[in-house]
Amino acid sequence: MRLSPLLRLLILTQLAFNIGFFAVLPFLSEHLGQGIGMAGWLVGFVLGLRTFSQQGLFVVGGMLADRYGIRPVVLAGCALRIAGFAWLGYADSTATVIGAVLLIGFAAALFSPAVESEVARQAVVWEETGGGSRTRVLAVFTVAGQAGAFVGPLLGGLLLSVDFRVVCLAGAGIFVLVLAGHAWLLPQHIPGRERIRAKGGVRALLRNRRFLALCCAYGAYLLAYNQLYLALPDEVERATGSQTALAWLFALSSLLVVTTQLPVTRLVGDRLALRRSMIVGMLLISAGFAVVALARPAGWTGTAGLLPAAGFVVLLTFGQMLVAPVARAWVPDLAEEGRLGLYTGALSSVSGLIVLVGSSLTGTLLDTGLPAAVPWLVLAVVPLAAIAVLPRRA
Repeated sequence: MRLSPLLRLLILTQLAFNIGFFAVLPFLSEHLGQGIGMAGWLVGFVLGLRTFSQQGLFVVGGMLADRYGIRPVVLAGCALRIAGFAWLGYADSTATVIGAVLLIGFAAALFSPAVESEVARQAVVWEETGGGSRTRVLAVFTVAGQAGAFVGPLLGGLLLSVDFRVVCLAGAGIFVLVLAGHAWLLPQHIPGRERIRAKGGVRALLRNRRFLALCCAYGAYLLAYNQLYLALPDEVERATGSQTALAWLFALSSLLVVTTQLPVTRLVGDRLALRRSMIVGMLLISAGFAVVALARPAGWTGTAGLLPAAGFVVLLTFGQMLVAPVARAWVPDLAEEGRLGLYTGALSSVSGLIVLVGSSLTGTLLDTGLPAAVPWLVLAVVPLAAIAVLPRRA
């Protein structure tokens, strides 16, 4: 794949973003529960709030990218992420944790839609000039992100032996490097990208039923994926008595994406229509939850107890490989001319709202003392609901 210098830079951007982010996030749940002593429902709410402040405010970052270009938005987001991680390292109360989490999320709400919308636009250009399917470019983008998600938890796990504060400060340090690199390399003006001076666009977006249906389906997927940070740590803790194995399960997920995302895209994604590809992905995710639900009544512990969790991670990851790149590839077909940033941001904003509500409910569900299989069976229904609301045509 002969990608343009700009596409290569944006793909490397995703790699660097995720190294810094995933050095911290996988260990946040345990820190909030064990280190600060938050109740399960409050941990779920804070994690959902982090997702909502990120995903929910993507629409703001997307609108700013359409209006001012991606360079200032990306640089501002990096600066806020540095401040947020540093603050989180010293936060020791519910109020300060929430403040830091909101700042971390809003930082991503600035730079992520700017980067993602430009990658999607460049992927369409690449497709139109005969390079191949746009889904392949977005698959490479996903691989870069997962490579960062692979390295990040390993780095965080090593630093966690000191304490959580060191992990947060290391994440901030990575974003210092990202900020410096992008201040030097990111172009002031990107050819073909026209800034939108006129306000508006939101009203037309709200009337776009096909796009809103995609947003709802993607939100259900994201809620299911978010269980890597909420339900999975709980299951690992139950099976082994600690969360040491959690970093390895995250590494397994990332390694699978890095090594198999492009073959999966070629063998499945390129052959199926966008809608069918997402349906197959959602079915795999639902099966992952079902695996844990069926195994929970046996009460396995130790290595045997980790096998259902590993099966969940594998199925969830293969489902993600089909859903995430395809959803991004679908957005340019549904967006207004010149409003790709807005629509890319709105995709995440609607899904972030779904995750905010759903994560709080999931945290409560996990704490209710229901039979072991019930929470996982309920979660298995979420991807099936996503299939029901997908747009009927690509």
